[in-house]
Amino acid sequence: MEIIYITIPLVLIVGALVVAVFILMAKSGQFDDMDGAAHRMLMEEDVSADAQEAAGGKKVVMPGDPKRESQG
Repeated sequence: MEIIYITIPLVLIVGALVVAVFILMAKSGQFDDMDGAAHRMLMEEDVSADAQEAAGGKKVVMPGDPKRESQG
């Protein structure tokens, strides 16, 4: 029974800390764009000029590109 006198305030303190951290993170914009990274992963990226220059001016094809797989 005595352990309850310790655990209940401890749980309340930890819970209040979690809520406070969540509020601070929400105010700082941590949760503003939850879907952006998932959508960026699926979008096709253009190959940069630096990558083409490093390849000696040849056309650079990224791994997994359907054009590369169809070239045989």
